[in-house]
Amino acid sequence: MSIYTKTGDTGDTSLFDGTRVSKTHPRVIAYGDVDEVQACLGMVRAAGLPQDLDDMCVSLQRDLFALGARLADPSHKIAKRVEKIVIDDASIARLEGWIDKLDQEIAPLRHFILSDGCPAGAALHYARTVCRRAERSVLLLGTEAVEPVVIVYLNRLSDLLFTIARAANHRAGVPETQW
Repeated sequence: MSIYTKTGDTGDTSLFDGTRVSKTHPRVIAYGDVDEVQACLGMVRAAGLPQDLDDMCVSLQRDLFALGARLADPSHKIAKRVEKIVIDDASIARLEGWIDKLDQEIAPLRHFILSDGCPAGAALHYARTVCRRAERSVLLLGTEAVEPVVIVYLNRLSDLLFTIARAANHRAGVPETQW
């Protein structure tokens, strides 16, 4: 199978239900932004992380693929058939559990900090900002067009990415820069 299909050469693409839409359609922009967060996490992993943080990032990358698939499926047909694209309350609870666990090893935040640190920490801060953009893109679709769990997941994910960044910097011995 060829990587190029030529079906997008006129500036449109297909959603999972076969609907053709412009590549500038808000839904395509939203799942593209989610895919960018996933790619950012690949850059984070390439920068090097302790194994437990790397494992978290792999899990998050898988979740983001699932979330993108859900966004590309406005009729919600694939979600009922494909187990690996499940994003649910348990997914959010997992993120919250990781935040709580990592919060125990880092100093309480008493001031704003700049987005810097070791290479992985700085890349995680960047991933957080891309995640916030993805969240805004999803919200632009309208709450009736998106499952509520998707919005909650992205909101919690940005909190987790901030926390992982702080933990990565802490473990690397790189102090936070106060604003």
